[in-house]
Amino acid sequence: MNECTFSPSSCHINLSALTRNFFRMGDPAGLLPVIKSDAYGHGLMPVARALDKAGALNFAVGTVSEACALRKAGFHQKIVPLLGAQTLEEWTLSFALHITTPVVDMDSLKRAAHCCPDHMTFPIAIACNTGMGRLGFSVEDMPDLLEALHRYPMLVPELAFSHLACADMPSEEAYTFAQEERFVSMTNALRAFFPDLSRSLCNSAAYASAGEDRFELARPGITLYGGNPFVGTPYADKASDFEWVMSVCAPILQVRALRSGESVSYGRTFTATHDMKAAVIGIGYASGFDRGLSNACDVLIHGRRCHQIGRVCMGMIMADVTGVGAVEPGDLAWILGGDPQPGQRIITAQEMADALGTISYEVLCRFGMSNQRIYH
Repeated sequence: MNECTFSPSSCHINLSALTRNFFRMGDPAGLLPVIKSDAYGHGLMPVARALDKAGALNFAVGTVSEACALRKAGFHQKIVPLLGAQTLEEWTLSFALHITTPVVDMDSLKRAAHCCPDHMTFPIAIACNTGMGRLGFSVEDMPDLLEALHRYPMLVPELAFSHLACADMPSEEAYTFAQEERFVSMTNALRAFFPDLSRSLCNSAAYASAGEDRFELARPGITLYGGNPFVGTPYADKASDFEWVMSVCAPILQVRALRSGESVSYGRTFTATHDMKAAVIGIGYASGFDRGLSNACDVLIHGRRCHQIGRVCMGMIMADVTGVGAVEPGDLAWILGGDPQPGQRIITAQEMADALGTISYEVLCRFGMSNQRIYH
């Protein structure tokens, strides 16, 4: 916990659930778990330690900085920073710390070679653009790439990877299949000269639908943290058995009577139509509770769903607790997770994402990076 926190709300991270999700994905040797962006807000180091104990042999992170932090903390896994190195200093660190850093174009390949003495080798990854339109070499680049790799024998490709644009959309299976075909073509060309090259294409959705036998390394991301990439599609059952790892709670600051006709919060977007009780809760948009959720979601108090009322403030929200019973200051409101009473449901990151028109990844990152984290 930081010495100074700006919100009384907190994230509770269930590392046992994380480990169970990891084990559900099969042999750790075939997994490249994605712990980028501070492990989707769950905490880079605690998540890495839990996965290390579970037998993880590989990590995918976002930046060289994350990779260096892991290496300096004593992790010996193959570490792949998916965004690659951005500066000569990052390439130098990647070489010094034996980080399998992607090359995404000829310029980055030359920088990697520049940082490696002729008598030594540098493990690299090859980023392949198969249809995502982001980083990486295209099919047309392969002859020039192979020629350059022969000019720089100190660079040793250990991994080739690409990313699927629509793997979570069953209606786009044809596009996903076309991406896979391009990836096979590109990696076959590479493996003709580098037969030990591992391949990674399948993200959470592709892995859940295809199983373990798709290339050497799958890259599970959101399923590791409990999300279902197929939610709302005919394939939802393929990834429905993962557990949410993050819960979020905040204390109730005050409980007040609200008379019929009285309004709550900025803009008077909620006016009571009858006498009721409202709880003021210590969380707001500064700590991840999106303002777009105003009057549009529930929280869990004493195991019961209570509707959020009024406009979300920087550090407070309000909820209707009429009929809930003896709700008092200091009681906890569960923003995500909690312990529901029979017939009640927890609030999930997916439910919140649906209300916002976004994805659960964003919800988890916002809460995790905005609140103190408590590990269980």
